[in-house]
Amino acid sequence: MILILCYYLHMNMVCLDLEGVLVPEIWITFSEAVGIPELRRTTRDEPDYDKLMKFRLGLLEKNNLKLPDIQKVISGMEPLPGAVEFTRALRERTQLIILSDTFEQFAKPLMKKLSWPTLFCNKLKIADDGTVTGYSLRQQNGKREAVKAFKSLNMRVFSAGDSFNDLAMIRESDGGCLFRAPEQIRKDCADLICVDTFDDLLAEIDKFLN
Repeated sequence: MILILCYYLHMNMVCLDLEGVLVPEIWITFSEAVGIPELRRTTRDEPDYDKLMKFRLGLLEKNNLKLPDIQKVISGMEPLPGAVEFTRALRERTQLIILSDTFEQFAKPLMKKLSWPTLFCNKLKIADDGTVTGYSLRQQNGKREAVKAFKSLNMRVFSAGDSFNDLAMIRESDGGCLFRAPEQIRKDCADLICVDTFDDLLAEIDKFLN
């Protein structure tokens, strides 16, 4: 019986984006904290991630903002309302992996508040004085490639996210949907289901699992 149960639990997996799904957008929150509206730009607005990051790094340099400045803001952030309860309910059902384009140096306080789900993300390059000098991707197209790897292990994968950089992950998966996506993405991807509450997201996952 124990072997059968373990086999069942490991047949399915849910992959979720982090920012905009479980926690607020870090760069938007930081933008509001430091009063720089241009930093509000995210992957909801710019599909080219390298272009977006170079834009952000340029603004940080221009305004003499460093990693500790960002981490101070992140330390005061909380998961989105309902996210903790949602992830708890989800992990009772199946395996959860967070696939995010955030960075190791940002994520720790937020992962603690979500009870430490597994996170695949990227890494910032930091100078000795805390200046953010660049970034390193875990791999190109990391979200999609992670889903492909999980499927190669005979996993059935459901994915959900809200941004341009989540689309390849969702389309590579066995099932999935958009979650609280902006209107332009909803229009461009009318073939994908879009839900706006954690209850509805959990219902879509339950359909997939059953």
